[in-house]
Amino acid sequence: MIQAIAGSEKFAYRPSSRGDIVRKIPAGLRLHTVDRGQVEKLNALTYEVIRHRLWAITEEMGEAIKRMSGSVVVTDCNDFDCALMDEVGDEAQVGLYNAQLCASMDMAVKWTLEHRAVNPGIAEGDMFLCNDPWVGGGLHQNDASLFAPFFWEGELFGWTCAVAHQVDVGGVSPGSWTPRSENVFWESLPTPPIKLIEKYTLRSDIEDAFLRRSRMPKLLALDLRAMMGANNVAHERLAILIRKYGADTVKAVMARVMDDAEERLRAKLRSLPDGVWRSVSYQDQARTGDRGLHKVVLAMSKRDDRLIFDFHGTDPQVTGMINCTYAGMRAGVLAIVMMWLCGDIPWAPGGIDRCLEFVSEDGTLNNCTFPSGISKASVGSTWATHNVATECIAGMLDMHPTHRENVMSVCSGTWDLILLSGVDQRDNGFVTMLCDPMVGGLGARSDQDGVDTGGGPCIPMGRAADVEMNEFQFPILYLWRREEIDSGGPGRFRGGLGASSCFIIHDSSLQTMGLVVSSAGKAVPLACGISGGYPANTSYDVAIRNSNFRDLLKGGRWPRDLKDLRGNFDHLPPECDSQLGWNDVYYTNWQGGGGYGDPILRDPASVAYDVLEKKVSVEAARGLFGVALDADGKVIPDQTARLRIELLKTRAGNKAAQPKPSQPVKSGSSRIDDNIVTDADGRWICAHCGTTLAEPGRNYLDGAHLRRGVPAEAGPQIRGEPAMFVDQHIVFRQFCCPGCYVAILTEIVPNDETQYRVKELADRAGRA
Repeated sequence: MIQAIAGSEKFAYRPSSRGDIVRKIPAGLRLHTVDRGQVEKLNALTYEVIRHRLWAITEEMGEAIKRMSGSVVVTDCNDFDCALMDEVGDEAQVGLYNAQLCASMDMAVKWTLEHRAVNPGIAEGDMFLCNDPWVGGGLHQNDASLFAPFFWEGELFGWTCAVAHQVDVGGVSPGSWTPRSENVFWESLPTPPIKLIEKYTLRSDIEDAFLRRSRMPKLLALDLRAMMGANNVAHERLAILIRKYGADTVKAVMARVMDDAEERLRAKLRSLPDGVWRSVSYQDQARTGDRGLHKVVLAMSKRDDRLIFDFHGTDPQVTGMINCTYAGMRAGVLAIVMMWLCGDIPWAPGGIDRCLEFVSEDGTLNNCTFPSGISKASVGSTWATHNVATECIAGMLDMHPTHRENVMSVCSGTWDLILLSGVDQRDNGFVTMLCDPMVGGLGARSDQDGVDTGGGPCIPMGRAADVEMNEFQFPILYLWRREEIDSGGPGRFRGGLGASSCFIIHDSSLQTMGLVVSSAGKAVPLACGISGGYPANTSYDVAIRNSNFRDLLKGGRWPRDLKDLRGNFDHLPPECDSQLGWNDVYYTNWQGGGGYGDPILRDPASVAYDVLEKKVSVEAARGLFGVALDADGKVIPDQTARLRIELLKTRAGNKAAQPKPSQPVKSGSSRIDDNIVTDADGRWICAHCGTTLAEPGRNYLDGAHLRRGVPAEAGPQIRGEPAMFVDQHIVFRQFCCPGCYVAILTEIVPNDETQYRVKELADRAGRA
């Protein structure tokens, strides 16, 4: 049990309304405001010119951070973001980098206005440092933010903010990622907003106090200066813009951008059906030695022009590192809303957030209380929140004839963290987070395959550093980095492939290296499929101890696969501190994207092409997609037809079963997803064969045929045995049409788990 600490409630922030914030600001701090009339009288040309200039300023902030930082995580992988905010902290424009961070920057500024305006005060030339996820400004302690008030003619016009992942800010484990964490006191202690820059002067006492905790103080100091530079660039550009157009006009544009984002999102939501979509995502192991499976549950309701995200049913916060604060839960939703619903809408979270409502109990996995462990929050419970939000939003979009083109299955269901530390080839100490998993597989679409190694779900401009850059910066030598066959979720449209890296220590006098591994999704794959699609691969990390690699190299052989290596294969658990020795080889395989639709419905020619391109194995082509190929890799049509019938009979559990043939959907039916329609009376009907699945008002899975099996039945992408990592019995569970046996829902879950993945449509009175 995590004991509450009296006094910590001051930092458990929830964003206040504009009115509440203004009432708390002392009279001496004058705010620059505009009235509605000034916003409404903007002409279209001026609005577009200034709006795009604000966007360009965030791009310049990003370039400033990248050019000044010395961290590969920032310069090469873009794990940072920046924002322009109005006088009370509402975000009018954010950068296209790590969108998770957009949901926390405004919170930190609002908290600062409420708690720092009187003492020590907010003045021109100040900048505030924060890495307290309960306040905001980041999702875990590694996310250090620096935000600066921008004054014009003595009035607080707005705020600029830069936030970047720092490789080490203290704590028990190198990289501040603490698999042994029992609470936040095992980790880097969070710092609430503190004035680092005062009247344009860096306060050395504050900087020293922050740097002193880090194993990489020089690198941390350089990143702080990069964020200072980004804020300075933004202030210079804002001043130029205001001199040209006037402060009132620029502020009116900021207000209108947020209004425009709100209005356009509300219009899009009104065009979508009302209902409730439910989902669940799991995390295996909360800390070293834990064998539990911990879940985040979401019921997303869409009512007219609002989305309500209700997380009741989510597990309580745990002793461990995987919890996230309210800011992390909000980030997990807002980032996905911007990605999936706002591609054609200005990225102004200050307006988008007005369309959203969050319902959550304090003390849960994705709304934890102090002092819960949160060092993994960003890719722990926040990432799990991404997954459930993705699945629910995809279910909603799938019902609309136009918007369904934006449907996407869950992308790269987790982050496979690798933290390395030791002595580099220049005999300097180092700590780094290897960002190779930035290139995860994107989920399958409703009309096309997911992008192989296309990125993560929340970082539009995320990228992996070049292999050569990693080898130059750190004492490692890659055996390979490549896409992994079968790692994308099978489906009518296949999920994008994930990838793997394999490397050894190279050119280090220490000849050992610290290794922190943190990767959920080893017992249960987290990039689930939708509409019957199968999940992507499980995460897989293995250290081959005392390998024969160096002997192979001496003999002129370069291993190309794990099967080429000899040694003791140490399958690493989701959370562990470990070491790599001189003769050890480390291999990590991160997740692809989930599939869309039943793989038996995939075009056989596409399967043959995937086999040719080594995206799908011959075994998976036959066992999952039901496609028979000849020696030249060409489809054998009659064998394929027979094979698919046999696979359907296997699902039925009856070799004598005769799956119903396909037939056209009756006119007047409303599409629900790739497999289900509702008729005029509200019955749930199979879109392929016309079998009735449920009567109006019932769960559409009520009439489905349920098949259970072992996780390996989902395909070769499911690597490792769940029993290695968790105590719960994990099963393959598939709901099929009882007529044609097409898969309606495919999942890997605990054997006794409640059926969470349910869709409920509103009746004509608007009730779900």
